[in-house]
Amino acid sequence: MTDIPFDRSLTFEYGRVDWLSPRLRRIVANNPGPFTFTGTNAYIVGVGTVAVIDPGPDDPRQLEALVAALSGETVSHIIVTHTHRDHSPLARQLKAIKGGLLVGEGPHRPSRPPRPGDPGMMDAAADMDFEPDLRVAHGDTLRGDGWTLEAISTPGHTANHMAFAFAEDAALFSGDHVMAWSTSVVAPPDGAMAPYIASLRTLMARPETTYWPGHGGPVLNARAFTGAYLKHRQMREGAIMVRLASRPHTISDLVDALYQGLDPRLKPAAAFSVLAHLEALEEAGRVTLEGEAGLTGVWAATST
Repeated sequence: MTDIPFDRSLTFEYGRVDWLSPRLRRIVANNPGPFTFTGTNAYIVGVGTVAVIDPGPDDPRQLEALVAALSGETVSHIIVTHTHRDHSPLARQLKAIKGGLLVGEGPHRPSRPPRPGDPGMMDAAADMDFEPDLRVAHGDTLRGDGWTLEAISTPGHTANHMAFAFAEDAALFSGDHVMAWSTSVVAPPDGAMAPYIASLRTLMARPETTYWPGHGGPVLNARAFTGAYLKHRQMREGAIMVRLASRPHTISDLVDALYQGLDPRLKPAAAFSVLAHLEALEEAGRVTLEGEAGLTGVWAATST
């Protein structure tokens, strides 16, 4: 696999407000884990009349920290990059206290229709209760007191994933699409690899050089970093095809071969990632599925 220049450094305290620029603050939620790293980053954009991005999980400690940080200020928009339970549930509670429009691409939905044999592990990650007051599409613009946010459609991690470009800081809120500390989980049927890769190319074509992600510290030299992300996915796809060229494999076979030394806690995520790659290859006509779909099927390269 190609080297991605991961940066896992982050100086923070839970509940503390950290100023990242004169127009941007961050509060890290206390929900660390193998998929959330140190926790979910909630961002406050602007001063006076502000937008809050990804308030975080349903946690009274995070709500208290946000309300304290926003004392004396007006919240005009509460924005979610996507509807996973570590990002969006607190939006409704924050709105009840501070007001503001709930903003997102739409409610949670799978990236593709269900298939027999689909895994269910990621179902608990979805926030099925989120309903935006304002639905945004690619290119829509939100404005406030000294700040401008442009919605960038980035499906893949979820079907409704959106990034937001912050014009005044020449930065971009990348949600879980690109993160400095790790690659993103792409888990069918919630996520899908083909749109995920297309969304990486969307970001690479943009001018922003700093991303503020949903977890961990900033992504610096962002276009080059995103290029490394893309190359990693392309090499993973190539490694899968090399294995399948010799004989059919199950996903378990492929995970054992391709993720040697992986933290056992992350093996389910690796299996989802391989499934996402296989489904994209299946759509392209390069592999076929034998037997039941999902994690238990046997996958083979198509004859040429």
